[in-house]
Amino acid sequence: QVQLVESGGGLVQPGGSLKLSCAASGSTGSISAMGWYRQAPGKERELVASSTSCSSTNYADSVKGRFTIFRDNAQNTVYLQMNSLKPEDTTVYSCYLQKLFYGQLYHYWGQGTQVTVSS
Repeated sequence: QVQLVESGGGLVQPGGSLKLSCAASGSTGSISAMGWYRQAPGKERELVASSTSCSSTNYADSVKGRFTIFRDNAQNTVYLQMNSLKPEDTTVYSCYLQKLFYGQLYHYWGQGTQVTVSS
């Protein structure tokens, strides 16, 4: 099993910054990707950013140029630096981890952390 613990959410004014962290523990071998999703009420879940074991990254169009994902592989931790935050970024952000093990994909999720952008 894998446990994911997120931190770093909170309240910030428009234009401000936050940095989310997600630390993985447990059976952390064979990690193929880590990243962040978000889901606002009444909307579909959106992949915000992802980082693969090959160091490739992917971002939602809505956050390109404002958010940066990076990983500390030694610590099995993924970070999301969020700059120039907008009110529409307000929602719960959830960390995920993907493992590829004997040809099977396994997904694990954190409990989520609330980000609120408001003046």
